[in-house]
Amino acid sequence: MQRLKLKTTILICAVMSLATAVVPASASTKPKSPDTVVVDCFSDPQARPRTFLIACGDGNSILTALRWSSWKPKVATGRGLNVLNDCRPYCAAGKFHSYPVAVRLDRPKQWQKHPGKQHYTEMHLVYTGHKPPQMPREVTYRLWN
Repeated sequence: MQRLKLKTTILICAVMSLATAVVPASASTKPKSPDTVVVDCFSDPQARPRTFLIACGDGNSILTALRWSSWKPKVATGRGLNVLNDCRPYCAAGKFHSYPVAVRLDRPKQWQKHPGKQHYTEMHLVYTGHKPPQMPREVTYRLWN
């Protein structure tokens, strides 16, 4: 009986060693965090966010359903919806409307809060379908640090 337990233990150790040797090193390491981030209203770094609040003070402009086609150190590009409050007759009574947009983040600079990280400092929106009344087709926002 002891001999059977010993053989079983050796067999299990051999199988585990073989399995460990077969798994690539990259599968066992955490993915590298992106070098460049976008900083949200709460000073949290975000990479490829699905939503992004533009109007931090009142929440009347937010990007939703974001899908990023590229996230590189110098520029990030994607598409989504800009959900805006029409503020008619005033913002508390206004209605939210969605507008499809192309998004580009660029002009990375060193993030003051985390000197080893870069953050995008500008956001460019291009309304690709209907656009909000009284707004140009292209809008640029300076992002916070």
